[in-house]
Amino acid sequence: MMSGMMNLPWISHNLTVLDSNDPSLVGVSGTVVNETKRTIVVRTESREISLAKDVITFTIDSGDPIIGSRVTQRAEERIGRRY
Repeated sequence: MMSGMMNLPWISHNLTVLDSNDPSLVGVSGTVVNETKRTIVVRTESREISLAKDVITFTIDSGDPIIGSRVTQRAEERIGRRY
């Protein structure tokens, strides 16, 4: 299922990692502070963490799951893309 959040800016929205190739990232939750072509920077309660998009499945504002490897483009390119 594709989320409507895929075509919206994610900065200042809440992100939660649902699944990852790195088990230590599962459950990471925080506010998106930056997005690049391949990473998302999230501010958690204790620190800022850079997440590689291609190894995580996540939600934005508890919406539908987003498979990170499908959104490995810059935010401005992702916003105008059809999924």
